[in-house]
Amino acid sequence: MTRLSRITIYPVKSLPGVDVTQATLGPRGALRHDREFALVDAYGNFINGKRNAGIHRLAAACTFNDDGIVVAIRDQAGVRAFVLGEHEQCAADRTALEALLSGFIGIGVQLKRDSTCGFPDDLDSPGPTVISTATLNDVAGWYPGHDAHDMRRRFRANLEFDECPAFWEDCLFVAPESVVNFRIGEIEFSGVNPCRRCVVPTRDPSTGEELAGFQRTFTARRKETLPAWVNRAQFDFFYRLAVNTRVAQSEAGKTIHVGDSVEII
Repeated sequence: MTRLSRITIYPVKSLPGVDVTQATLGPRGALRHDREFALVDAYGNFINGKRNAGIHRLAAACTFNDDGIVVAIRDQAGVRAFVLGEHEQCAADRTALEALLSGFIGIGVQLKRDSTCGFPDDLDSPGPTVISTATLNDVAGWYPGHDAHDMRRRFRANLEFDECPAFWEDCLFVAPESVVNFRIGEIEFSGVNPCRRCVVPTRDPSTGEELAGFQRTFTARRKETLPAWVNRAQFDFFYRLAVNTRVAQSEAGKTIHVGDSVEII
């Protein structure tokens, strides 16, 4: 039986994620605290790995405590921790973090917050992205010297399944404008489409260095290995991996857990 084996929340868009054992769904279906904060410039444009390759070199880690989201940054002075949340002290931490990031990136940085839906990559399908461990293992095999952990950091899916074959998640979408309903534990999700990828997976998550030929290799191998039963109408090109989802508003406030069973309805 396919099971949920990993839950990863990315509290600040483009910074490292946090592995948790359970997660609650917000009002629009995103995992609570996932991409709750985003880095923007003075014009409100996102500052992310897609547009700013240097952000990969930022030595950062995110965790949670009772006061909110803790962002730890390592620089020449050592490790500094900032708490983002509702507590009064968090306002000062937020200002200090913005100043530090502005200095690192070289432009004015502001932290924008949306605690209702966060800042999902796909505004039409803001639910968690899903992938299987076997898929990450197979994709890693396309690149000598790389493993599933490296691919996990590159593709940044929220939910990971095990006890299923590689590319099992491709059965969670069908034709465009249609969905596949599936259940994790007691919560119903709708699979929508294979996730369109950007330049970020081509780069080393720690250094930003580009892996030569990454997208070309990926596109060729994805096309070769696409299961025969997959609806190819969803692939205008083959640089797609993981599945975007939607969640009904009635599911808000419910919790999923590592170990929950996964089944197509």
